[in-house]
Amino acid sequence: MAIGRLHHVILDCPEPELLAAFYSRLLDRPVTYRDEDFVVVSTDDRTSGIAFQRAPGHRGSTWPDPATPQQIHFDVMVDDLETAAEAVLALGATRLAGDVFADPAGHPFCLIPRPGWAPPVG
Repeated sequence: MAIGRLHHVILDCPEPELLAAFYSRLLDRPVTYRDEDFVVVSTDDRTSGIAFQRAPGHRGSTWPDPATPQQIHFDVMVDDLETAAEAVLALGATRLAGDVFADPAGHPFCLIPRPGWAPPVG
């Protein structure tokens, strides 16, 4: 029996609204909750999602330099790596290495080819 169920994955960041807008566009999901310090991106207001919490003084990851570790990262499955890479760069991501990028607050995420068992993304 499970003790609990995942609600939101929460990322600390300097500007929750800006980072939520980035992930909203990347994942094609709406912002379902917002206040000054906390914003949620999810399928709807009854579904778990990704939350962004204001953290004054937040320092982004320096991966692969271990000075500031990854902290958290997402694997984002995509239908076409090249097309997806261009799209995330246009949204404001930074390429770190290969198919590893950083969001506007410095959190790393990986673009991965969609596994055969998963339905198309687009």
